[in-house]
Amino acid sequence: MDISAVSTLANSNNTSAVADKLKNNVKNLSSDSTEDELKSTLKDFESYFVEQVIKEMKDSMTLKSDDEDSSMSQYKDMFMDTVIEQMSDTIVEKSGENITQQLYEQMKRNYNIV
Repeated sequence: MDISAVSTLANSNNTSAVADKLKNNVKNLSSDSTEDELKSTLKDFESYFVEQVIKEMKDSMTLKSDDEDSSMSQYKDMFMDTVIEQMSDTIVEKSGENITQQLYEQMKRNYNIV
């Protein structure tokens, strides 16, 4: 297996692991959950959502070059994924958590969290 297959597998596994963690966090929410637990889960979701949007935008705007070294390209992609993840967290922190607040209000009503 070459480096590109390992990198692709690692990236898809990381995305899957984050998605699974979010799914489990949401499943664990109940009327006994605290506001902090709910806000934390929703903030993680918003960050993950923003990250996926940015990755799709990057992929749609990136042109592949045939003369680019494939192993170097894989390292660049792994670094870029880390940068996008950190940038997504920062965007959520700085944007005032718009989606988080709306989801929070709705889930608070749905789970009867006071």
